[in-house]
Amino acid sequence: MLALVAGTGDLPPLLMRRLTVQGVAPVVCEMAGFASSIEGDYHRIPFRIETLGTFLATLTSRGVTQVCMAGAMQRPAVDPTAIDVATMPLVPRLMAAMAKGDDGTLREVIALFEEQGFEVVGASDLAPELLPAAGCHTKTQPDDTAADIAAARAALVDMGQADLGQAVLVRDGAVIAREDMRGTDAMLGDFCAPVPSYDGSGDPLSAAMDAVGDLIGSAADWLSGDDGVKTPSLGEGAILYKAPKPDQELRVDMPVIGPRTAMKAAEAGLRGIVIEHGGVMVLDLPQVVAILDAQGMFLQVVG
Repeated sequence: MLALVAGTGDLPPLLMRRLTVQGVAPVVCEMAGFASSIEGDYHRIPFRIETLGTFLATLTSRGVTQVCMAGAMQRPAVDPTAIDVATMPLVPRLMAAMAKGDDGTLREVIALFEEQGFEVVGASDLAPELLPAAGCHTKTQPDDTAADIAAARAALVDMGQADLGQAVLVRDGAVIAREDMRGTDAMLGDFCAPVPSYDGSGDPLSAAMDAVGDLIGSAADWLSGDDGVKTPSLGEGAILYKAPKPDQELRVDMPVIGPRTAMKAAEAGLRGIVIEHGGVMVLDLPQVVAILDAQGMFLQVVG
């Protein structure tokens, strides 16, 4: 039996839909304070970090053999008074791991699951189609991105040492923004023009075309000077580069982009998105491509 430890974001519900089509019915496990967006009458097991030992024992008693951790979960505040007897022996290990940052915490949690006999599998292992093939997936082909990619990769090495972020914005070989704890979409939002964003409903191509129309209208007003000086998108001409940090634990923390990321990139005026082959999942690749195609942007998957 599979246990899906589901966090927030679009990945857990998408993964659940894929598993349901495959005839797999995992038990859904949600940590207190980080309820997932999975809807439906699934068997659910809530848990807290303070009762992790009891949670592991419960999974064993339910016949769980595989565990997949998907979605975003920030480090929770720990209430020492809520730590139960089964979890008390794990406290020193968890405290030492948390002192090493998010990557260290994740590795220790994985070790705890594996020591209890669970196989920890990644979302991309269960749905390999989330990893797009290398190459360009859009009608618009990438221009010379070599200098930008080199600068982005160097920045990610530095970010990895600080255990921060998985994405950067690069223009003319220089990094102009680095992802922080808020995430990729928030970073892009800092560079966005004020146009409607795609909310995941309806026809993505129509939504993209509406956004293009708004961008054209804004540009026309700016050129005509109808109401004073207009500021174009701050990210104009940049690329979004997203990849794992060096030695990142991809089974539980693989980077993700999706339709919302594509729309934010378009609103920011970027010329394209570059991701690392085998290291970044793409949620709903056809929608992402449709959005980027409508705005003359590229999606490049590099090795």
